[in-house]
Amino acid sequence: MPFQTLSNYKETMKKLLNKLRRTKDKGEQSGGRITADTIAEHRERILAGGRRFKYPMQYARHKLVFNTIIISVAAILLMLVVGWWQLYIVQNTSDFMYRVTRVVPVSVASIDGEAVRYSDYLLKYRGSIHYLREIENVNFSTEDGQRQADFVRSQELNDTIADTYATKLARERGIVVTNEELEQVLQQQRLSGSGEQSEAAYYTTIRDYYGWSAEEYREITRTKLLRQKVAFAIDDQARDASTRAAALITDGETDLKDVAEAVNDTANINAVYAAPGFLPRTNQDGGVTAAAAALDEGEISGAVQSSNGSGYFFIKLMEKTDTQVRYQYIQIPVNALTNQVQGALEDTDRVKVHIEVPDPVEQTQS
Repeated sequence: MPFQTLSNYKETMKKLLNKLRRTKDKGEQSGGRITADTIAEHRERILAGGRRFKYPMQYARHKLVFNTIIISVAAILLMLVVGWWQLYIVQNTSDFMYRVTRVVPVSVASIDGEAVRYSDYLLKYRGSIHYLREIENVNFSTEDGQRQADFVRSQELNDTIADTYATKLARERGIVVTNEELEQVLQQQRLSGSGEQSEAAYYTTIRDYYGWSAEEYREITRTKLLRQKVAFAIDDQARDASTRAAALITDGETDLKDVAEAVNDTANINAVYAAPGFLPRTNQDGGVTAAAAALDEGEISGAVQSSNGSGYFFIKLMEKTDTQVRYQYIQIPVNALTNQVQGALEDTDRVKVHIEVPDPVEQTQS
């Protein structure tokens, strides 16, 4: 055993010496030992050997970045084309496309250069369709159902254009709707014969009828209030007629029917006199009944601007109970905004519509 171990040891040492000798010979053949004079040469030789691994990787990385940019641009262009096709050709009104238009400010039309947001139009259209489907049980797969859908599309588009035009005028005139005004109207709407509904119950009803969330309904209500404010602000003719009626009442005229006739004789406007029977105090009529309930019997109010934009009202309370009121009134309508919007809709230079919609007149005749 010792002999074999010693032999193995000698054999191993011999192999090691031969390996060292071969390594030395290679070093001498490749340039000799590394010294202070040859270190720069050896460094350059080593770097040159590494460049063959660096450059192919650098080339591949540049190609990868270039291909990624091309694919990304192509994907974005494809998404834009598909989105345009879905909105303006197919007129997709799905929840997904509605959410897209809420984020991306695309327009469905324009009036006097003011863009009409596609999301505003879809909000109204989807609400009306939801009501017809869920409450009226309209089947839109039938010919009659499709005709109703087309009519709604035209009506809601025109209404959205009118809202946009009113918003433009409001911005120019500095007209705004405060949160307090909005909350007052919403609270009035929650009143019913059995008292005031809670917000949760009221907005649940709104969602069931129109599919709108509380935020969406508040947005719609604020827009309508702003439009009504603008309607009163720009209608000089109605305001002058209201001033004339107020002067007659102040001078002692208590018969509202005579006041209406006198206003119509002196102003180019159609003031309407009416004397409805008993109405519930919670009657939803833009605040007219609520204003009547605040009067004493025989008292005539000043000019009341209805919150639904129907005009100026002069109200005379005849009788009231704890739950009902009976009154007379004069209504002086405000028409300037409606006339301006109608004129714009008939002028293709002022209104540009980006989707195909049916003619509401033809739909009505059908």
